[in-house]
Amino acid sequence: MKNLHVVPRPTESELELLTILWQRREATVRELYEAVNAGRPVVYTGVLKLLQIMAEKGLVSRDETERAHVYRAAVSQADTEHRLLRELSERFFAGSAAQLALRALEMEKASDEELDAIRRLLKKKSAR
Repeated sequence: MKNLHVVPRPTESELELLTILWQRREATVRELYEAVNAGRPVVYTGVLKLLQIMAEKGLVSRDETERAHVYRAAVSQADTEHRLLRELSERFFAGSAAQLALRALEMEKASDEELDAIRRLLKKKSAR
């Protein structure tokens, strides 16, 4: 995976394509176009151009051995989430991950499984 300090932060549109690639592991431009177009109207050439830009930035890699180029995420989902959450925490919560987590929990109801995972994490953190 690419170094987070070298690879630029993905835009909202780039993040949308990365999310699809993280789920599918790889996809052609046509497959990405169809996935995005299912939720909102986009043009094929717009998806293609965005993927070309993302390849130049180092966000995706492109396999050109087949007629239809295959794209893969070049940055991991975990690293990207960590980076975006750190930026959000620093911008709005003075770097406090706890304040970020509290605000997120206030916004949405958490499932029992999510609450159990949060309890396990808190127990692990307090044991340190």
